[in-house]
Amino acid sequence: MMKKPAKLKFEVKDNETIDQCLERMRIEGYMPIRRIEEPIFKEFEQNGEVVVEPCGRRIVFEGKLQ
Repeated sequence: MMKKPAKLKFEVKDNETIDQCLERMRIEGYMPIRRIEEPIFKEFEQNGEVVVEPCGRRIVFEGKLQ
């Protein structure tokens, strides 16, 4: 039998809500201890210059085994 890691990261997927991600954590036996939000940027060229603009965010919860 393989032992579960004490800490695990859970990313909120494109097709789920934050509550659904937290429920998935709970079902797997983890409790959220930290929320990490990272911006997602896209680069494109406009008038000969490279422009970087935010286009979304990535939410990751760090979970601790209960």
